Amino acid sequence: MKLEYQRKVALLNKQKKRGVNTESLEKTKAAVSHLHTRYIVDMQSMDSTVSEINRLRDDQLYPKLVALVDGMTLMWVAMHEHHDKQLKIVADLRSLDVSQAPKETSERHHETTVQLWGVVQEWHSQFQKHVNHQRQYIQALNSWLKLNLIPIESSLKEKVSSPPRVHHPPIQGLLYAWHEHLDKLPAELAGNAIFSFAGIIKTIMQHQEEEVRLKEKCEETRKEYDRKKRAFEDWHQKYMQRRTPPDEMDPDRSEDANQNNPVAERQFVVESLKKKLEEEEEAHQKHCRQVREKSLSSLKTHLPELFRAMSDFSLASSDMYRRLQSISQPQRQRPTENPS
Repeated sequence: MKLEYQRKVALLNKQKKRGVNTESLEKTKAAVSHLHTRYIVDMQSMDSTVSEINRLRDDQLYPKLVALVDGMTLMWVAMHEHHDKQLKIVADLRSLDVSQAPKETSERHHETTVQLWGVVQEWHSQFQKHVNHQRQYIQALNSWLKLNLIPIESSLKEKVSSPPRVHHPPIQGLLYAWHEHLDKLPAELAGNAIFSFAGIIKTIMQHQEEEVRLKEKCEETRKEYDRKKRAFEDWHQKYMQRRTPPDEMDPDRSEDANQNNPVAERQFVVESLKKKLEEEEEAHQKHCRQVREKSLSSLKTHLPELFRAMSDFSLASSDMYRRLQSISQPQRQRPTENPS
């Protein structure tokens, strides 16, 4: 509309110079006056809208962001205290005695490990969402604020001697600092630590699954051994009952009988199964020891790394929000000291 108004003014000036007839001149003047009136009304409406937006920005949005900063400060101070305590606890794992721990992985133990793996995966997912959503939120507010702070030129003149005064509302310093500090948080290190720990738990879980598989294999072999052993004992008892006494045997058949002894053949099968069972049980017990040793070694190494990273992140976050508090409320009242 401003460009249209300026074109009409330029046309009116040309008509005046050329001395056009009164009717055309009055018609152009009326058009200029109409545009001027419309522009004034529109600008008043725009000023009213902008003033209301700025009021909401300063009286509604800004206090809510200040309250959010205060809440996040309290949260991350508490989180740092918890993660610091967790770090001290897991550091004591180095002296943990597991000599009385179960030798084998029970079904409940394995289910707990699977559950822990799922929880750590969800922890990593929610942590990434927290970091990303916070960055996106502050970035969106900064982008909106940049547009909000663009000064509006209300003059109808083509050239203005002095530009409109630029406003610097309190929200501007807070959002700019917030955006800057977020990029400096060690979020990637903390996220990687959680992700790596999930991988460690998954490895332990897979070792436990192999242990369970070996145990099931032992049970199957044991059942087969017990079944064939009973069958051999039943057969051997019946065989001995119907066998011809040695003193009644034909001497010529004695040598052939020793060479084709059915007892020895069947007993060999049973003894082979027994040996197989013993080897599988030994392999299972060896794997049980390895699972326990590897699990403990992994937890001793990676749990401190995990909670050190989380402790560092929570400390950096609490420090960041404290700095934002000093920006958002520079005149924060201090508690009055009692006279001594």
